[in-house]
Amino acid sequence: MKAMQLQAAGTPLHLVKLPDPVPGRGQILVKVSACAVCRTDLHVVDGDLPDPKLPLIPGHEIVGTVIGLGAGATRFHVGDRVGIPWLGWTCGTCAHCRSGRENLCDRAEFTGYHRDGGYAELTVADERFAFAIPASYADAEAAPLLCAGLIGHRALEMAGGGHRLGIYGFGAAAHIIAQIARYEGREIYAFVRPGDDDAAAFARRTGADWAGPSDQPGPEPLDAALIFAPAGELVPAALKATAKGGTVVCAGIHMSDIPAFPYDLLWGERILRSVANLTRRDAEAFLDLAPKAGVKSAVSVRPLSEANAALAELRAGNILGAAVLRP
Repeated sequence: MKAMQLQAAGTPLHLVKLPDPVPGRGQILVKVSACAVCRTDLHVVDGDLPDPKLPLIPGHEIVGTVIGLGAGATRFHVGDRVGIPWLGWTCGTCAHCRSGRENLCDRAEFTGYHRDGGYAELTVADERFAFAIPASYADAEAAPLLCAGLIGHRALEMAGGGHRLGIYGFGAAAHIIAQIARYEGREIYAFVRPGDDDAAAFARRTGADWAGPSDQPGPEPLDAALIFAPAGELVPAALKATAKGGTVVCAGIHMSDIPAFPYDLLWGERILRSVANLTRRDAEAFLDLAPKAGVKSAVSVRPLSEANAALAELRAGNILGAAVLRP
């Protein structure tokens, strides 16, 4: 099979030809039809996340068709369409797993980080951590749902039910979650990089009531804020823009250092919290909700061989919505 492979952190991916993977016990072999490009992929490739499996095939927003079954695999059948997300395996026995918090499992393995992912023609996955894709979505449209959507929705739930929602960084996750927030009847305030008129216009088209620069408060105090951009300096800005009793959620797996800020920004029972990974329950709930809410993914599709170019565009902040690779 052909794949885009990371051979050393901080270097471009290489287009390589590898033996076809063989599914192990409880695994499925999947012919990849689409894999979205996530900011987490960028953090893996750039070396922001430590100790990836090397060499590594990145990619964890995978949609494809089951073409083979390992011993004991019974959840899916050959010909089924499945999605494969970031969470690839958990131990099932630790205190976190046993208490419904498998996203915090210390031994967890993640797709496109500890396990080869979807920047390839074929991949394998533990069938317990793969999911049926709603029939209403084409392959490329479904791919961003598998991380931008899943983890974004977990962040939205962690923010509580406040009416005025701020979203910092209007990329793949934000444009999906804004549609969910609109479906829930919330007001949406999009905070983008100062001077990024294209991102502000995209946010308004996606349902934001207001869009403006992230270095200034919005027109109304926020009940909650989601930070998708990996910029630590946005934490004090979001706290400043959030009303007493509100919640600020850091929704990325990596963020630059948060600068010191006066206690007054946190005082007033404001809550600052992070979101880590996802659970299978998150996936099932969101993939049921997305078609009901009419979520549409804005995607730009490109061939697998252009993975480096797609990552470069994402690094520069030049992608509106999500880039999707098609083998």
